[in-house]
Amino acid sequence: MEIDSTILISELQQHKTAACQQLLATYGPAVFRMVQRIVTRHEDAEEVYQDVFVKALRGIGGYDPRQASLATWLNRIAYHEALNFVRGQKPTILYIDDSALGTNLMEAPDEAPQDEDTIRQLEQALAKLPPHEQAIVSMFYYDNMSLADMAYVTGANPSTIGSQLSRIRKKLYRIIKSR
Repeated sequence: MEIDSTILISELQQHKTAACQQLLATYGPAVFRMVQRIVTRHEDAEEVYQDVFVKALRGIGGYDPRQASLATWLNRIAYHEALNFVRGQKPTILYIDDSALGTNLMEAPDEAPQDEDTIRQLEQALAKLPPHEQAIVSMFYYDNMSLADMAYVTGANPSTIGSQLSRIRKKLYRIIKSR
């Protein structure tokens, strides 16, 4: 069932319980995936996930649908809350679901992940990236977000995100080739 975000936002601003439940049911799984890619310990990710929705519900009056979709706005909150949490922790390793790896992650060379060893190398290389770069890779390859949406989420320009993706791809390639 398609939801009308205008009605949902209006009902959220009126603090209707059903609207809160619909928000969690509709957007919760994607928000949790965003958080968990940055905050890898499950219990910590759940805590950050809850913080995201508390912050979103408190700030729903400031949401502007002309700037971004509701999903992108929630991802922005999730991204920043997760990074803020990680900044206060020791470095963590990004969980990578093998089945979600795309073949275009290594665009620079003529190679693509074709076997388990290559996928394992890619996972290890991704784990060496800082959380911000891990999040950029996740948003682009796992969530299929546009550069414009990624820019909104991160607070950067779309051209900056494109440049960061290019640098991250090259960095991953160098990490893998240096083994």
